[in-house]
Amino acid sequence: MNDGAGGAGGLAPLSAADADAAIALWHEAGLTRPWNDPARDFARALAGPASTILGLKHDGALIATVMVGDDGHRGWLYYLAVAADARGQGHGRTVLRAAESWLAARGCPKAMLMIRGDNPVGGFYAAAGYATEDVQVMARWLKS
Repeated sequence: MNDGAGGAGGLAPLSAADADAAIALWHEAGLTRPWNDPARDFARALAGPASTILGLKHDGALIATVMVGDDGHRGWLYYLAVAADARGQGHGRTVLRAAESWLAARGCPKAMLMIRGDNPVGGFYAAAGYATEDVQVMARWLKS
């Protein structure tokens, strides 16, 4: 699990104490947008009984994350990010598989994710067995 003190580190659910490091990683990976508050997203994921954020640490530093949630019908993945200097070493696949395991343990039959048109990660997900589906995503902002 998370060793925090050095060594290889590990994969584990993050806590509120990890918020700043996770959000910095999401910014570095280009996953944030002005209309989404990543701090609010982080807090909501940790507060919900059907969601979490998994993190991979190495030598005490957060190097990869994935937010995962079960909406009662399907599982959803968000904020899968790997630190720039840790990419290409299998860390993305590690957190992806951990998120899938988290969902499978809750009985989710399927993991879903959305990729913005300007995010070039489609090949990563295709290599991990994900396929594009014939769906239309629609949205409406709710007042909060």
